Amino acid sequence: MPPESPLRAARGERPGNRRIHGQTVGVKVLVIEDEVALAEAVQRGLEAEGFEVEVSHDGLEGLGRARTGFFDLIVLDIMLPGMNGYRVCRTLRSEEVWTPILMLTAKDGEYDEAEALDTGADDFLSKPFSFVVLVARLRALARRRSDSNLQPLEVGDLVLDPVARAVRRGETPISLSPREFAVLDVLMRQAGEIVPKLDLLERVWGADFEGDPNVVEVYVGYLRRKVDRPFGRSDIETIRGEGYRLGAPLAAPR
Repeated sequence: MPPESPLRAARGERPGNRRIHGQTVGVKVLVIEDEVALAEAVQRGLEAEGFEVEVSHDGLEGLGRARTGFFDLIVLDIMLPGMNGYRVCRTLRSEEVWTPILMLTAKDGEYDEAEALDTGADDFLSKPFSFVVLVARLRALARRRSDSNLQPLEVGDLVLDPVARAVRRGETPISLSPREFAVLDVLMRQAGEIVPKLDLLERVWGADFEGDPNVVEVYVGYLRRKVDRPFGRSDIETIRGEGYRLGAPLAAPR
């Protein structure tokens, strides 16, 4: 039986008893992976789940296809002929192609994971990976990209643009890492509400995250140092024993 993650343990769940939900019909995925057998297996599996899938085995060719903006999601390996995955991802982001990217990294490759996020990837998955987890991660990315989630978010003078992946306080732009951006996105979508720590962990790091749950506190601290303190604000609150809240509490219904 696979090891139990801290997040599942906290929720009282057992490994293997979760079912994956969500619509995937019509979601277009580009898989850029040079291991032909693996790429074909992923393609067959995703198509069985309802995704529409195209495969590229070369970094340069994959970059050209990704530039079209035809795809809803990209699965991107690091070690590729022609151009490696880091350069593909960095190039797409520099050209303002914001298609969500899930990068495939080496097992136990902490530096691979960090560089994947720093170059603009939205998520990563270490090889060898569970296909069930791959599908769950892609569904989560697809939900974030839905039309209802593409409008700019505003809490006072703090503005987050999910399409441009940009944040500003008033007219001052704020540079955030992809993970910091994701945490802020969750908090702003539930402005005025208390967001439990475990909810943040699942929505930003994934349901099968097996690291230290205290990573949430670390990233909330990073955000405070970027979006609050330089502007003399304290919008991000820690609600002891409950979670975090951004913005004024919502008024209680009468």
